[in-house]
Amino acid sequence: MIGKVIMQKSAMVKKITGMILVLTLSFTVATGCGNLQDFQVDSLTSKEETDEFTSLGLSPEFDYEVPESLPNILVDQVGYAAGSKKVAMINGETPPETFSVLDAETGREVYTGKVESKGYDVSVSAYISYADFTDFNTVGSYYIQAASIGRSYAFEIIEDPYKALLNRVFKQYYLSRCGLTLSAELAGEAAHNACHSREAQMKDEAMIKCDVSGGWHVDEIGSRDVVSGCQAVNTLLLAYELYPDDLGDNMGIPESGNGIPDVLDEVKYEIDWLLKMQDTSGAVYASVSSVDNKNAGYILYIDGITMEATIHYAATMAKFSYLYQSYDREFATLCLQASDRAYRYAENYLADVSEGQYFFAAAELYRATGGYHYHSAVKSYLTQNPDPDLDNDYVFWGYVTYLSTKQKVDMNLCEAATQNLMRKGETISYASKDSKLLVNTDEKQGGNAGLLRDMARLAVVDHIITNHEYGTVLENHAHYMLGRNLQSISYLDGVGGRNYRDVDVSLGIMNQVDQNAELLLLFAAIMDDELVVAEE
Repeated sequence: MIGKVIMQKSAMVKKITGMILVLTLSFTVATGCGNLQDFQVDSLTSKEETDEFTSLGLSPEFDYEVPESLPNILVDQVGYAAGSKKVAMINGETPPETFSVLDAETGREVYTGKVESKGYDVSVSAYISYADFTDFNTVGSYYIQAASIGRSYAFEIIEDPYKALLNRVFKQYYLSRCGLTLSAELAGEAAHNACHSREAQMKDEAMIKCDVSGGWHVDEIGSRDVVSGCQAVNTLLLAYELYPDDLGDNMGIPESGNGIPDVLDEVKYEIDWLLKMQDTSGAVYASVSSVDNKNAGYILYIDGITMEATIHYAATMAKFSYLYQSYDREFATLCLQASDRAYRYAENYLADVSEGQYFFAAAELYRATGGYHYHSAVKSYLTQNPDPDLDNDYVFWGYVTYLSTKQKVDMNLCEAATQNLMRKGETISYASKDSKLLVNTDEKQGGNAGLLRDMARLAVVDHIITNHEYGTVLENHAHYMLGRNLQSISYLDGVGGRNYRDVDVSLGIMNQVDQNAELLLLFAAIMDDELVVAEE
């Protein structure tokens, strides 16, 4: 330090401002900073005496994290279909008047347009404006740029972006198969030898061991879960029922080309595992857990019986049986028998089964068998619940199944159920169009589960009445999940300039077996809607 400064006892300094210390060959005090006589310098080491620089005790620190800079022009980072409505969003209180679309390789401007200011969206606490370039349809790679705002991530304009995305989402189930060697030809970098093939032990009875190999992993340690698996199966089968033309026999799994739609082959891989999870009583074990033991390697545990697993199993096995009977009647019958056993076991414990779960299972078994007992349960639920909670998956699936059954139905109850579904679809559509981001979300809460649930409902309603406005809402949600959100995150594996894996692995959709199925349903619905529009 230049010197040690000591205040004289008689001096009282209340406030000193504007003082500048300059390290030079001499000590200088600028005028106006106080009286020089108030300060005493005990010692002075000049530059001539030493070349060592000593600070005032404050060392500069450079160990800090630079805040991530997110683009304020939000786009679908995969791309837009040629001929479709193409909108980028600008996040900013004072938007520019114009925007430009530039070729991603050359930087050449290929399109200009005016920015449409939409205003403040209280649900996401942001000012949102639109850059609409629907008129530009040239296939290629581009980005959007605007004065004072910057540029977007790159995206493509292609003829059909959703077919490849649907295949990618579907293929995730093959990559999640447990107990099977995945070939490099089909799995690429995800190829591996068969895993978790050893017998599992009962969690409460270690001496009892069973073969529960197979099924889909639900996490990175190889666990498998009955309820999550059944949820995925139900949604995949719903997608197949609504949009069979989009789910053919050539989707790149080992069974491709065997004359059975690949989605049914993939679901059967899970069904084979589910059959192993049923007790002789008809009850169903909840899951298989994988625990890494340092001495013995991984240990597989069969978790206990639950009523949710049992009743959901009953519904799922009946649904698969109904759709699979034309391909393998013997196996379909085996599944139906397993379904009935689970249903009858659950009837003994109805206090532990929700009304919606019981209704869903009864609806599936009625469609598959025409049994009076099941129909009575369905009619009882619909009569007693004229205004049901369609956000509940069990209720929603039960509704759709009853409306699609070829068995004798109560037409009044069917009409009321249809009206409830239509109102639900209209509510979702209205809320989405009212949002500046064109999706019904509150980004402060995060997560896409609610959006995917809504889109599953809207996909069914759109299939019933083929409303192009609903198709637009569906596509806007796909844009949102592929990067047109305030965090500029693509929530799908392996696509987008800013992928969720670079931010938070838990944000992924494809690594959730149930949400991944809803994503597949969303893409299938969009493809079907675009096909209908093209035909018109």
